[in-house]
Amino acid sequence: MAWVLLVISGFLETAWATALAASKGFTRLWPTVTFLITLTLSMGGLALALRSIPVGTGYAIWVGIGAVGTAVVGMLWLGEAVSVAKILCLLLIIAGIVGLKLLH
Repeated sequence: MAWVLLVISGFLETAWATALAASKGFTRLWPTVTFLITLTLSMGGLALALRSIPVGTGYAIWVGIGAVGTAVVGMLWLGEAVSVAKILCLLLIIAGIVGLKLLH
């Protein structure tokens, strides 16, 4: 259950990072509210997952999921540049996430 919670929390990191950008420096109400809610849920889920997953492994996986998710959202929906190099780098992060899980 801790691993499921960690993955969900990683996806929530993508949500709060995207909402943070959309808040335009906390000047827009609903993206700011979304940021605060998803940040709280993401951190809370991470904290609960770290009860049974080592902090180094759990935090690295959480950050990796959030980073890859945010980059993908940026490329697919926010008009950020897409390149083969970016995609290869994201695949390397995913490989690291899988490797950390398999080695745990």
